[in-house]
This record gives sequence, structure tokens and C-alpha cells, in this order.
Amino acid sequence: MGPTNTPPAPAEGQLKRSLGRVETFFIGFGAMIGFGWITTTSTWLNDAGTLGAALGFVIGGAIMGLVGLVYAELVSAMPRAGGEHNYLLRGFGPRLAFIGSWGIVGGYVSVAAFEAVAIPRTIAYIVPEVYSVPLWTVADSDVYLVWALIGTATAAFLTVLNIRGIKSASLLQTSVVIFLIVMALAMIGLTFLEGDVSNAQPLFTRTSGLLAVLVVVPFFFVGFDVIPQSAEEINVPPRKIGRLVLVSVAMATLFYIVIILTTSTALPAAEMQDFDLATADAMDALAGEFGSNLVIAGGLAGLMTSWNAFLIGASRLMWAMARSGMLPTWFAKLHPTHRTPSNALIFIGIVCAIAPFFGEVMMGWLVASSSPSIVITYLLVSVVFLVLRRRDPGMDRPLRIGGRAPGGGTAIGVAAVIATACLLALYIPGMPAALDIQPYVIFGLWWLLGLAFLLRIPGGVRPGPDAEDDLLGKLAERGRGPRAHS
Repeated sequence: MGPTNTPPAPAEGQLKRSLGRVETFFIGFGAMIGFGWITTTSTWLNDAGTLGAALGFVIGGAIMGLVGLVYAELVSAMPRAGGEHNYLLRGFGPRLAFIGSWGIVGGYVSVAAFEAVAIPRTIAYIVPEVYSVPLWTVADSDVYLVWALIGTATAAFLTVLNIRGIKSASLLQTSVVIFLIVMALAMIGLTFLEGDVSNAQPLFTRTSGLLAVLVVVPFFFVGFDVIPQSAEEINVPPRKIGRLVLVSVAMATLFYIVIILTTSTALPAAEMQDFDLATADAMDALAGEFGSNLVIAGGLAGLMTSWNAFLIGASRLMWAMARSGMLPTWFAKLHPTHRTPSNALIFIGIVCAIAPFFGEVMMGWLVASSSPSIVITYLLVSVVFLVLRRRDPGMDRPLRIGGRAPGGGTAIGVAAVIATACLLALYIPGMPAALDIQPYVIFGLWWLLGLAFLLRIPGGVRPGPDAEDDLLGKLAERGRGPRAHS
């Protein structure tokens, strides 16, 4: 019998390698294509103009591309579940590794919870009757039982699907992302046949509008890093994993630019600013009910792909943190049959199932509060890229960004640090991306909770390839961590 491509069975305590190139790409790309493009495209067009909005995503995509380059090299060198958790642990030690991991976990979980609210909101556009059996009001947002239960039921479905294995989850991801691509191509065809280029005026409005578009980029692009989170389940050479990160960022940038350009030719931006689902309503004006239903179906598809991907990413990162003793050992449990981080998935699933009962406004605050945390993590990963280049030059890097000469990679790393630092500065109160007070309060509460875990991490653990092993040893001496319970 000839050789097969079937990956070996996972050992006890290990995840199962079952993802190929296509599934891996669709997980990263699908994570970045959520729902916001349906509701906020008109805002981008009114703030920055057609080409201004597109330019905002070109610049934002370039910034995320720099970060993607950094991730591409690091994931090829350390293809372990948890992504940035491992890079920061090796370069900075456990405490900064926790800070970086905690920031991205907050982003993943909050976006996943928001998807549980966005699903019934989208369905209500087609079936308004879901707004029935009123329960209560949260932050001026009315909550209805039937509406909320749609989000809860979807959360239960995706949680069970993910517990059954990443292969099952990736099959859903692949199918739905293919539909999204078909939808984008159909929109191009519709606007080519029925659109009016004069509707795209004005092409540019003001610089502040361009900045307003630019600062939402971290929220719309978060997700490419789900690929590094699931690296231990990817049955692809490490060098090619890094390349898939870059391709997913490039394709997401192209998708958003297509949405901006096609929507802008359907109607003048000023006529769309009061629309609830702007892109869908614009396509309705262009092609009738078929156009709007096509976009709404695409929105539901985007919700499912990003929600599914963030379940994958958040659960793997929480599992990796628990495996190194930074979170309770309960999160390190794998399903005995499917080898998935079942307890982490159950926890995230419960958060998502409860989220619809807090209404739309509260979930909006939650998502807004996570954007600065995501950028903090990207900044730390960009810095650790430079640190590891200097401190650990002999580390095996199957995909070496910038070529073999040290100057190219260093230049990319420095550019990534500067870009992410500037992006983070925009969230400072008084700056263009300053948040309302409620997201700042949620941001503070999230990091206050993180501080409680951070203070439990013992000191004296030096960064390096043995940092996790040393940390587990120190925790075991105190009767904590996975080794203390083994």
C-alpha cells in the first residue's frame, strides 16, 4: 500500500492536525469578513468619499499587511496553538505574554458575542415578526425573547459543531466563504450593468473622514491571526502557513474595497446615511428585492464565518494560556474523542448565548472596547519580532521575511511597530478614534480582571524556548498549574 496524506493520530494532550491549505485560508479570510460592511459602508462613504474610503482600507490593509508579515515569520518558526502567546513567551517571558494574549482574547470573545446579536438583527430585516415577546430594555435597546433566542440557538449550534472537531467547523467555513465570494462577484456584475458612476461623487471629502475610516480597520481586519491560533491543527508546512496569513489579509482588503466601490455606484452616499443596512438597501435600489436579499444572505454568511473563526481562535488561545498555567487548568481540557478544547468552547459558547439578552447597544460598547486591546497585542507582537531577530538569530525561520539579509526584516518590523503604535495613539481620549465613556469603562474592567490573573504569574521566569517549561515548574512548586493536577 502506498503512502497516504492522513496525519498521524494526536497524542494525549495534543490537538488533531486536519486542516489543509484551502480550509486554513478560508478560516483566516472568513474571520475578517463579518457583518459591519453592511451597516457602515454608507458612513465610510459620507465621511471620506468613495475613493477616500477605499484609500482608507488600502492604507489600513497595508498596516495589517505589515503585521501579517510579522505573524507570517513567527508562525512559521513557532507553529503552535496560541499564536502570539508563544511568540511573546519566548521573547518577553510570561507576564508580557499574558498581556498580549489577554488583549486578543478580549477582542475575539467580544466580537463573537456581538455576532450573536447581529444574527437576529439581520434576520429581523427580512422577518420583522422576530421582534415579539418584549422582555426588557438595556441602554435604551429593547430586548425581545424570540429575537434573543435566535442568537442563543445559533451560539449552541456553532459551539457543538466546533466541539465535534475543527474539520467540521472548517467545512462550514469553506462553504459559506465560497458563497461570500460569489455574492461579491454578483455585486460587481450588478453595478456594472445597473450602477451609475456619478453616484460615487464625491470621490474625496476630508482628511478627518479618511482617518475615521482608518481607525476602524483593526476591528474589520481582526481575524487573520486566527490562523496562527490554530497552527497545531494545520497539516501544511510551516512556511506555507505564514504565506496563508498574508494571502488572507490581501483578499480581505480586496473584498472591502469591492464592497465600497459597488455600493457607491448604487446610490449617492447622502441618500444612504439613514439606512439601517446600507449596503443591502443600496442593492435594493439597484436591483430590487433580489439585490437586497443577496446582500443580506451575504451578511448572514459573513456573520457565520467570523463567529465560527473567532470560536476557533479564542478557544485555542485560552487553551494555550491554560496549558502554560496562566488561566485555570479547566480551560486546558481537550475533548476525549474529538481532541478539541471543549471547555474553552463551552465557556465562549455560554457568553455568546447570553449576549443577545443584553441588547444591541451594550454589545456595540463591548466591541468598541476591544479594539484598543487588539492593537496593543499587534504592537507587542511587532516588537517581539524585532527582539527575537536580535536575541535569537539562529532560530529556525522557514519563512524569513525580508530575505536573508538582516536589514530587510528589521525594516519591516520597525514599520510594523511604528504603524501599530500610531494606530493605538488614535484611541487616546481626544483623538479621532476616541471611544465613548462606556467602552472605556468596559476596557478598564476587562484589564482589571486580567490583572487578577497577571498577579498570580510567578516572577523569575526568563524568556526563551524553555520559558513555558520553567513557568510550569514554578507553578507546580506552588501547587498550581497543569503539572500540579497531573
